[in-house]
Amino acid sequence: MGTIRIGAVAAGFGRDLAFDLSRVATIVDHARRDGVQLLVLPDAALGGYLDDITDPDPTALPPALDPAGPEVAAVAELAREMVVCVGFCEADAGLRYNTAACVCGDGVLGLHRKVHQPPGESRVYAAGSEFRAVDTPVGRLGMLVDYDKTFPESARTLALDGAQILACLSAWPTSITNRASRMADDRQAKLFDLYDRSRAAENQVVLVSSNLTGGAGRMRFLGQAKVVGPDGEILARTWSKAGIAVAEVDVEGSVSAARRVLAHLKERRPDAYQ
Repeated sequence: MGTIRIGAVAAGFGRDLAFDLSRVATIVDHARRDGVQLLVLPDAALGGYLDDITDPDPTALPPALDPAGPEVAAVAELAREMVVCVGFCEADAGLRYNTAACVCGDGVLGLHRKVHQPPGESRVYAAGSEFRAVDTPVGRLGMLVDYDKTFPESARTLALDGAQILACLSAWPTSITNRASRMADDRQAKLFDLYDRSRAAENQVVLVSSNLTGGAGRMRFLGQAKVVGPDGEILARTWSKAGIAVAEVDVEGSVSAARRVLAHLKERRPDAYQ
């Protein structure tokens, strides 16, 4: 594949789907002008996130969308030659899922339903049950949503399934229980960065981390979208403001270089992990 340009988005989205799609169109247009070939939008970019992560109001949930419906199709149409990952609330058989879709102009390439849930979210969303990488025009890619990246097994499963790129879509707020006066001192901001760098380095993959900005209810989303190399180094980031972190990456080359001497996946000892 050679070198590709990757964009990680920090931006605010809410319940108004028309507004959200308009903002997606603007972001995709800006990314296209920058030559971006893979764009990762935040979780809940279509319809916004919950109003409260600990005690969500069941009467004020995001609109539940069909992955085969017009909203996801509109993102795919906007994407055209670009690969775009986007998060939304999925409706299926009377249940809701916190879902990420990977799309291009040809349609939906893959879906991932968030597996790991904080207690409040599990009251209103069902949990996904698997991690599976998908083949895309920019390479083999796996998706994580929010809390999924806290668990090393999530990213490791995708890496073992051949993913060289991890797209981590988040609606990640600052700490609610121990709010800091400065974003740099916030516990959740530090963990968000730590997880991004650790998941990339331990699996020797490229990680693309997006996040919401702005607020919802008591929550203040921390942004910090970034692209991380297979050595855990941050290649581009937005900090707390809205924007697109863009990095030019030779995915296959950088992954191969990282694994040349110490190949973590090959050197695992699963027989000792009981």
